[in-house]
Amino acid sequence: MLRRLLRNVGQGAPAGPAEDNPLLAYARSPRCERVMIKWLHYFDVYHRHLSRLRGQAITFIEIGVFNGGSLPMWRDYFGPQAHIVGVDINPGCARYAEPGIDVVIGDQGDRGFLRELRDRYPGAAALLDDGGHTMQQQIATFEELYPSLDPAGVYLCEDLHTSYLAPFGGGYRRPGTFVEMGKSLVDRLNAAHVGDDGAGPDAFTVSTDSLHFYDSMLVIERRARAAPEQVTFGRLADFHGVPPPPPGA
Repeated sequence: MLRRLLRNVGQGAPAGPAEDNPLLAYARSPRCERVMIKWLHYFDVYHRHLSRLRGQAITFIEIGVFNGGSLPMWRDYFGPQAHIVGVDINPGCARYAEPGIDVVIGDQGDRGFLRELRDRYPGAAALLDDGGHTMQQQIATFEELYPSLDPAGVYLCEDLHTSYLAPFGGGYRRPGTFVEMGKSLVDRLNAAHVGDDGAGPDAFTVSTDSLHFYDSMLVIERRARAAPEQVTFGRLADFHGVPPPPPGA
């Protein structure tokens, strides 16, 4: 169903500044031979959050290989020092492995498999979840693999619109979807300010720098964080603090 929804994505779309985005330039070039299906705006999101990793000896994991079209794109984008890892449940995807590109066959809904993947590729610089898109798969993948990323790593989960689609276990504001879980991460990011009304800072709080929500995508940037510190600059102040509004205002 999801592939049918995306089949015509990008057809008839504006050309856009491909020269400013190496990923989009690759996708529109003859070098892109195998099929890959993406929402067009994803390319800007990728480049915004992943460009700092280019030219480095990193490990990049993409869950969801499909026809193998994106694996050489990532290899081209990150450079020859990068180690690209594709993960898919379809054994036929093993044919897309080549020097610098591993293909691992397994079910991302199987937490045991995810732990094996975590142990095999510890400290990956970035992980992109473009796999089966069910709620159970997306949540299991995040819970098992996010903590194992590099402390300055990037986690991307795309096609979040499945959180609103019943065949994937979704539904508008339905408890247990990846989107609803993502909303709860906002509270965990701000846990130092919650006080006695909720849980305090946890491992996610102190290891996460930011959450970036886009149409159908969540990007999480990791970075070790101390407790937030408020500071004052300058010498002159006519007012000291802003009182809260009166009740009923």
